[in-house]
Amino acid sequence: MSTTKSSISAPSAITDFKEITKMGLSISVVFSAIAGYLLGAETINFTTLILLAFGGYFMVGASNAFNQIIERDLDALMDRTKNRPIPAGRMTVNTAFVIATSFTILGLITLYIINPKTAMWGAISIFLYTSVYTPLKTKTPIAVFVGALPGAIPFMLGWVAARNAFGIEPGTLFAVQFFWQFPHFWAIGWFLFEDYKKGGFFMLPTGKPDKGTAVQIIMYSVWTIIASIIPVFGFTGDLELSILGAILVFVLGIIMLIYALKLFQKRTAKAAKQLMLSSVFYITMLQIIYVADKFLR
Repeated sequence: MSTTKSSISAPSAITDFKEITKMGLSISVVFSAIAGYLLGAETINFTTLILLAFGGYFMVGASNAFNQIIERDLDALMDRTKNRPIPAGRMTVNTAFVIATSFTILGLITLYIINPKTAMWGAISIFLYTSVYTPLKTKTPIAVFVGALPGAIPFMLGWVAARNAFGIEPGTLFAVQFFWQFPHFWAIGWFLFEDYKKGGFFMLPTGKPDKGTAVQIIMYSVWTIIASIIPVFGFTGDLELSILGAILVFVLGIIMLIYALKLFQKRTAKAAKQLMLSSVFYITMLQIIYVADKFLR
């Protein structure tokens, strides 16, 4: 594909727009936020649901665009990212900045219409992702811990959008998605280790794909399972989970843990990729089970 601006066709411009905002990731985040809203809503307001979907997409899209502006030189060094719009020369930094800024403003306005607390958490998410997590990625593996904070907000954000309040319920949703991110992102950091190394990113807790990293992945997988079944014990306010729901979520967690144990045994890129895929399946199904459990019990 030609990299000159004059030759950019409509389809490639659309593709680049989707890539600069990471549409697939953004949609998965919106899915989490909607699940959180459905859990928190006493009566479903479809206007709020639509505002949350668009506001969530704007905020995540803005974070991703800012991230790609900041990391454009490093992205050019890695096989995984060198064909992104900015390092490939198909999009200027100014264009990306306009998209990122517009999405930030639109996101904050959209979420503020729902309620101010939702907008506040959205703003915190963008700030942590772009101003703290992104700069830390080339400096310390602690970046993953920092990145897990904004990454855990969407599930919680949906509840706050429904109730206009923060309490034990959204805090529990936050905890589930917070702990889950460690096995998920460390699995990605494992099988992309060599590529990340080219860009100067050291995402694994020990700095390399070794037994120490695998042990921490297992540990955080266990914490994820524990956090996910807490609502069955009845002390998370209005966030409840039936015994059947808890059993299903627990089984899902055990499946993910089995893949974490396999990674410890084999310590291969293939085993890490399998863990990553199982973690995506886990969080998606967990959110579906939580919502279904609320409406079916």
